[in-house]
Amino acid sequence: MSQSVENTPGMSARPSVVDILAFIVELAAFAVLAVWGFLAWPFAWNILFGIATPAIAILVWALFVSPRAVLAVHPFVRAIAELLIYAAATVVLWSLGLVWAGIAFAVVAVTVGVIAGRRRLA
Repeated sequence: MSQSVENTPGMSARPSVVDILAFIVELAAFAVLAVWGFLAWPFAWNILFGIATPAIAILVWALFVSPRAVLAVHPFVRAIAELLIYAAATVVLWSLGLVWAGIAFAVVAVTVGVIAGRRRLA
């Protein structure tokens, strides 16, 4: 007999297209924060901000938003943490003079976040 992936111990279901898109948007947010840290500050500070800014965002993501989050929080708190990361990436794009890229990122990130959030709650 063949077992489905959901019934097999130690196996999880394949990620959906929405899950993959959410992961890509999160990676893009971290990359934007890193680029901002390296470009927006003078020499000594750019190394600090280029490493610390995405590290703090990754820490927030790992604590609250990750599928295996360290802290189990209410879905509303999870959504707020996710929106803060996306808003930070959007503001960073704006501060770099990439206004349309920031708007496009915000629209895509919020749309994917809402769809993924609704799927998690269903």
